[in-house]
Amino acid sequence: MDTFITLALSHPAAIVVANIVLTFVFWMAGLFGLFNFKAIVQEMVDVNLPAPRLFAVATIATQLLGSALVISNIGGLGWLGAGALAVFLILTIPIGHPFWTYSEPKRTHEFHIALEHVTVVGGLMMAAILSVLA
Repeated sequence: MDTFITLALSHPAAIVVANIVLTFVFWMAGLFGLFNFKAIVQEMVDVNLPAPRLFAVATIATQLLGSALVISNIGGLGWLGAGALAVFLILTIPIGHPFWTYSEPKRTHEFHIALEHVTVVGGLMMAAILSVLA
């Protein structure tokens, strides 16, 4: 049984599927942004970022290109995509989810989002490690 599980988990297809699932939130958000660009620009306006159109383009590009690198590991650059997505997620905490600035119940809601972001960063760290070992 251990041999079967080891073979299944180390199969290249399993790694691709895992990376697709891990990056699902990013490539879906990036695709949404492509077709709903005004909504993404408005998100940037809502968090008071300068040059909201530029930040919207950068956000969409990071989400789509980072996901593509993680999934494909083309040129062995999966680690770069994972790193870009991780930095993006960490930056969204103080910019988009500054839980410490809100009162309850919004504080707890935003705190949970921040915790989810940190957890996904852990998954991206694992993806980066695996991309180097592949």
